[in-house]
Amino acid sequence: MKHVTFENIDNPATIFAENELYRHYHYPEMLKRYDSNFIDFKKMPTVDSFKETANFLRVFHVERGQKHVKFAFPENEKLSDELTIYLTNEDYDIGFYELYAIQPENFPQVSNHPDIEIKVVTEGSFDVFLKLQYEQDLLFGEEFATQKIGLHKRNFANPNIVQLLAFYQGTPAGTVQVIISDEFAEIDDLVVDDEFQRKGIGSRLQKLVMDMFKDKTIILVADGEDTPREMYQKQNYQYIGYKYNVQKVYE
Repeated sequence: MKHVTFENIDNPATIFAENELYRHYHYPEMLKRYDSNFIDFKKMPTVDSFKETANFLRVFHVERGQKHVKFAFPENEKLSDELTIYLTNEDYDIGFYELYAIQPENFPQVSNHPDIEIKVVTEGSFDVFLKLQYEQDLLFGEEFATQKIGLHKRNFANPNIVQLLAFYQGTPAGTVQVIISDEFAEIDDLVVDDEFQRKGIGSRLQKLVMDMFKDKTIILVADGEDTPREMYQKQNYQYIGYKYNVQKVYE
C-alpha cells in the first residue's frame, strides 16, 4: 500500500498564511465550513504560543463574521497535559480524526440488491443529488446548508471529483463524493438518509468506488469518536493514524 498521510486528504481551502508554527487555511466561499477555515499546527504549540495563535484567529474570523475558531495539531502526536488542561478550562471541544486506507481488492464482497441502484450524478440527476444533500446539511443549520450548495456545484464541475447517488426502491437514499488524484481516490461526504439506514446502501456505495478505481488506494477520514469508524474497520480498511483537533463556537 502506498504511504498515506493526512497531507493526502483534499481540502478546498487555500493556505492564507504560513509560518514556522502553522498553516492558516481560509475558504471565503464557505465561511461556515469549520474544516476549511482553521489553523493547522506544523509542530505542537506551547500553551503560550497557542494563546497567541488563538487570539489572532479569533480576530481574523470576527472581522469576517465567523463565530468559530478551529485548530488541528500534528498527526500522530498527543496533546500535552498542560495544553489539554488549558483547552478544557477554556471550553474547547477536543476531538480527533482517524485516517484509513484500503486497496480495492481487500474490500468485502457485496452482493447486488434489487432494491438498490447507484448511479454517477449527471446534469439530469444533479438537482436530486442537491436536494438530498441539502436535507442532510440542514442538520448543521440553514446557512451552512445553503453555502454547501455552492461547494457541491463546484465539485460537480470539477473533473477530479465524482458524485454518486444511491436509490432505494426508486427513492434517493444516499450519496458519496470521490476525490481523485494520481495515486488515491478519497471517499468524502458518505451520507445515507436516516430512513434508509441498515439496508446496505453505504456498503454498496463504497463497493462501486472500489470497482471504479481498482488501480488506486482508497482513503478516507473518520471522526475518531463516531460510529462509522467501526464500520470501516470491519470492512478491512487499514488504520493509518490520528490527528487531534479542537474548536470553539462563540454565540
